[in-house]
Amino acid sequence: MKSQLHLPRINALSTASPHHTLRQSDVACAGRALFRDEFRDLERLMPVYAHAGIEQRQSCVPLDWFLEDHSFSERNALYIEHGLSLLADATDTCLESAGITCDEIDSIVLVSTSGLATPSLDARLMAERPFRRDVERLPVFGLGCVGGVLGLARAGAMATARPGSRVLFLCVELCGLTFRHHDRSKSNFVATALFGDGAAAAIVSTEGDGPMITASGEHTWPDSLDIMGWSVEDDGLGVVFSRDIPNLVRNEMRQALEHFLRRHDHTLDTIDAFLFHPGGAKVLGALEECLALPRDALSHARETLKSHGNMSAATVLFVLERALAMDPPGTRVLSSLGPGFTAGFLMLEG
Repeated sequence: MKSQLHLPRINALSTASPHHTLRQSDVACAGRALFRDEFRDLERLMPVYAHAGIEQRQSCVPLDWFLEDHSFSERNALYIEHGLSLLADATDTCLESAGITCDEIDSIVLVSTSGLATPSLDARLMAERPFRRDVERLPVFGLGCVGGVLGLARAGAMATARPGSRVLFLCVELCGLTFRHHDRSKSNFVATALFGDGAAAAIVSTEGDGPMITASGEHTWPDSLDIMGWSVEDDGLGVVFSRDIPNLVRNEMRQALEHFLRRHDHTLDTIDAFLFHPGGAKVLGALEECLALPRDALSHARETLKSHGNMSAATVLFVLERALAMDPPGTRVLSSLGPGFTAGFLMLEG
């Protein structure tokens, strides 16, 4: 067993959502209007909205914004504006919950893949909040949906490397802003049924209270680069995700997860709760099938998906926040899937 002396803990965790709420029924009507001239079989595709497991999600722009064309530069400017605002809200709440102030933060890890910002959003946050000038920053781009788990793991590793330091982990994804009006592909159509916007912040340190990060790991499958990611187009970032993701999960995920658990002296039976990123209802169903889990085992993931949609990397942190608030302490595994194609794992005790 690992010594717990310098294991990192999540001292505080908070989430933030934008103010516009998009109801799935309204989004479905907008989707029909946008794509009605593109697909002869549109009515066959329309059930994707009803079967997504989503009732509503939050957006930094209103629904009618999506009915008009917007340039990449305009959308990216909104990403910086609203991403920074959400990160500030999540950070303020998290610091208050931890009972500390900005000047007690030693490092910042930022994960975001749904827009571009140089200087990065963490540097921009430092310009709006009184962080110390010697704070170390690590902005991470490209992890996609797996970023919530792997970013938290990187924050834990930094806290472990410098015992007693405090790492602020930040994550923001504004997936809706990546919608490209002229992209009338089926992938873009499916994306309109899934994605929402959200942010999260966590304080990670070897000191203080909170669940311990006892292990982390990842598995990247060979020959899988085309399963999920972005294609860089003239008008922005084009969504790439394979329809075979549920089948890959069903056939491959258990072996990868069991390998991670064995390395850390655990089995599926010794884990009290699995907290998965809810990439979609079909992915959750595949996870339940391959791990032989009862349907209510992933209730936090399903409820998060129902209320917020798929917010990429931020989503699993919403799931974790819900679990920490509602469930007794125990051994939990956080897991997400993202571009690579990669599974990320994080074990929590307490």
